[in-house]
Amino acid sequence: MPYETAAPRTDETPLPGEKPDEIALRLSITKAKSLQHEHPGTLIIGSDQVADLGGEPIGKPMEHNLARKQLQRMRGQSLVFHSGLAVLDADSARIQARVVPTTVRFRNFTDAEIEHYLDRENALDCAGGAKVEGLGIALIASVASDDPTALIGLPLIALGEMLRAEGLSVLS
Repeated sequence: MPYETAAPRTDETPLPGEKPDEIALRLSITKAKSLQHEHPGTLIIGSDQVADLGGEPIGKPMEHNLARKQLQRMRGQSLVFHSGLAVLDADSARIQARVVPTTVRFRNFTDAEIEHYLDRENALDCAGGAKVEGLGIALIASVASDDPTALIGLPLIALGEMLRAEGLSVLS
């Protein structure tokens, strides 16, 4: 299917008391809606991912020292990565939205492994600083999800369902 990408204008700051899954859902919807008036006659897909360590959101570190601290906290732990997805019909404003969870258990890696990883992988803009589609897979002991594409950031099984609900078939 033909598509275009567009950068949404969205403040990603969590709201007070907002849970990680709620953040992912709200941001997905907000991102899609922020582009609604610029793209009439289209379906707009919004997505966001928030890592959850015991109910606490773990954001994108954006700098090396914070990435190191986050990874130190994550080692030996299980986190849930909440991948939010929204499909918005720009004309009718009808929206479908959901969160697809992925549970990731991290190995008990060393500080030296963290430094080697951060020196080799540009993952500062990824939730938790761990990029599973790259070298970050070496930090992980296991992954569990109904939609294995969700961890990379866009849950394609859920997206296919939503597109079918809009009368589109990915295979047609």
